[in-house]
Amino acid sequence: MKLKDGFSGQRQVVVPPTIIRNMERHEIGKDLHITEIGFYPKATHHYRKRFNGSAEHIFIYCTNGQGWFEANSVRQRITENQFFIIPMGVPHSYGAAENTPWTIYWIHFKGDKALQLIQPLTRNKYNHIDIDDNSRIEQRITLFEEIYTTLEGGFTNDNMLYSALCLYHFLGTLIYIKQFRRIKSGKSKGDVVDLAIHYMRENMEKEVSMSNLVESLGYSTSQFNTIFKSRIGMNPKQFYLQMKIREACKYLNFTSMKVNQLCYKVGIDDPFYFSRIFTKIMGCSPMEYREAQKGGSGI
Repeated sequence: MKLKDGFSGQRQVVVPPTIIRNMERHEIGKDLHITEIGFYPKATHHYRKRFNGSAEHIFIYCTNGQGWFEANSVRQRITENQFFIIPMGVPHSYGAAENTPWTIYWIHFKGDKALQLIQPLTRNKYNHIDIDDNSRIEQRITLFEEIYTTLEGGFTNDNMLYSALCLYHFLGTLIYIKQFRRIKSGKSKGDVVDLAIHYMRENMEKEVSMSNLVESLGYSTSQFNTIFKSRIGMNPKQFYLQMKIREACKYLNFTSMKVNQLCYKVGIDDPFYFSRIFTKIMGCSPMEYREAQKGGSGI
């Protein structure tokens, strides 16, 4: 079975051809504009093949799971925290791994300056984004959501141009990654609790193993739990779960995502389990929370 879309929890916006033609004639929009944008969580059986390439440049960012792509007769395996760009007109194919399907953010875009802009990102077959105490992956994902939400709100000239300017910024965070991360020479290693919380935040869309986290920090589980609880007042697993639910509240407040969409955004694949945990922590269901916020009353 091969699917191009139709995945549980997917989100997608396709810009109409008439709007694209308007951008191609616009003094600013002609340099760079988005034609499609989406998010596919756990995209089982995802597969695309374009014998003649695409009419747009294709950006795909894998945040979880695995997949692959083939272009210019070279096949590359893709894992989490890796991305690639396929320039327009290049014959290609790509797809999710069979047993560990990828979760991907993707953007189709074009413009007179698009190819020149992406050249630094196409020199390698794929690009890797390391997670460390300087990384700002959460902020980059927030920028993607800014673009998506803007286009979801309608295809006015202002929305199209604003989304294009955000795309400049988004690509800039990948081209000039050192500047985006604000790396300083001789930076001392941070506090172990701060490092753990940063790691949790950067992996919000995954289910991080606490044992792996603790091991990477060089502590035993019992030792780290004691340090973390003395600082935060709860064990790391409880804190991580509460962090996910707080993040879910933002999506309920500021987006139109359904529960079976936003649950993937906080690394919980089962919408029913997500609703149960949300209700336990917040004292109401996700839908009750959203309705209460619309009505202006607190929960």
